[in-house]
Amino acid sequence: MTMMIDKQNPVILASASPRRRELIRLLGIPVRSEAAGGSEQITTTCPWEAVEQLSEQKAREIALANPGQTVIGADTVVACDGRIFGKPGNEQEAYQMLHTLQGKTHQVYTGVTILSISSDGREMRKTFHEETAVEVYPMSDEEIWNYIKTGEPMDKAGAYGIQGSFCLFVRSIRGDYLNVVGLPVARLYHEMKEWKLL
Repeated sequence: MTMMIDKQNPVILASASPRRRELIRLLGIPVRSEAAGGSEQITTTCPWEAVEQLSEQKAREIALANPGQTVIGADTVVACDGRIFGKPGNEQEAYQMLHTLQGKTHQVYTGVTILSISSDGREMRKTFHEETAVEVYPMSDEEIWNYIKTGEPMDKAGAYGIQGSFCLFVRSIRGDYLNVVGLPVARLYHEMKEWKLL
């Protein structure tokens, strides 16, 4: 079973995230987006295992609906003090997350699954994760609430977007910056190259 990528058979990104759509275009290949709508379930408290599970669930939902096409699923979480942070459900949750992260180093994990399922059920799959450490300056309550009022935190894991005004509070990064944005493009490129997809 081989996976062909061309204009008639583009890669499908199993995500509605505008950030991931923008990042995956850096690969220079035909891509279209189709958001997975199924419920996400994790069976672990380990953050890197969780993002791998979630990325595979997203990719599998879309791959089953698009036999023979290459699908890429991704999911990002923030981990700090033994807790996993996804997207905040409201401003108070965003405050609690940011209050936990300020003045500390936390980890950002993105899981990625590349998957193709043929019409007869055969599949090719590769799942991996990338980890980036982010150190945040101390933030006052006023700074946290002012940032929340920008609206940036509400659709982002850990309640912040490193590419936005939160950059004012990032002291250091160890690892892939784009992983924090939402997709480790360099790792994805090399994994796809290894599979002869690029």
